Amino acid sequence: MLQPLYDETHLLRDITYPINRCNLPGALLASLSFQQYPASLQLDGIEVFYHDLFDQLVTCRDSKKRVEIFTDYMAVRFRLPEARLHFRAEADPVPRPQSNYRKLLLGWLFDSDSDSGAAWRQWVESRFGLRTIYHHQPIEFHDSDAYLRYMRACIRATYQTNDLYGQLDLLYSFCQYQLAQNFPEQTHMVLYRGSHESVGYKYEKETVLLLNNLSSCSSDIDEAYRFGPKVVEMRVPMSKIVCFDTLLPRGLNGEQEFMVLGGLYRVKRVW
Repeated sequence: MLQPLYDETHLLRDITYPINRCNLPGALLASLSFQQYPASLQLDGIEVFYHDLFDQLVTCRDSKKRVEIFTDYMAVRFRLPEARLHFRAEADPVPRPQSNYRKLLLGWLFDSDSDSGAAWRQWVESRFGLRTIYHHQPIEFHDSDAYLRYMRACIRATYQTNDLYGQLDLLYSFCQYQLAQNFPEQTHMVLYRGSHESVGYKYEKETVLLLNNLSSCSSDIDEAYRFGPKVVEMRVPMSKIVCFDTLLPRGLNGEQEFMVLGGLYRVKRVW
């Protein structure tokens, strides 16, 4: 049974933070208005600190070549294991972080409630101001045991890494660049989400779903049924897509998966 959504403003205040690191506040990003009338999202500092990457991308018309440019840039900039760095006998050994954006992608793919998933959700909180409302279990308060377990998972995932959240900033920005190049006139993408529970609201005769701050959806309805018998169809703003299955080789391949920012969504029930 869907419960009525009487006060969207109050709910948005509960699931967002007043401060973030992008050009729009979290309460707006999570709103039904943003789903209907989306805008581009710009993370703080991207154009200033990483302009050399996008200077290279803007001159490249080939999508696959842009992926090569991005992965090479990430490897060198963050000194990742695959970086082709010049060897010097007198140089100190190159430090290798224990985790990076690729490992976090794999961790999310296998289990969004893993330590990697906690790091992803903490990044979303920091950058977009969308609060994590579930990780293994509902998280209601900052002084709850559930929140403390979630924060310990974040710390385990981000310990001894090289600006891991900066890597995720660039991954999101590259995802948005590729989407803009591949779908220049498109503002939304139709995606599907399957689950075992019907958690939602009734608002102005429409069904509204509240998604966790970062959630997985699929572009294939049959794949969505693998995650639960209750499937909804939703129009997701392009700017709320963090990553998608074919963005990178060996990324989220296999399930037509899309990682999307959470909040309120008008949906159509298809089960």
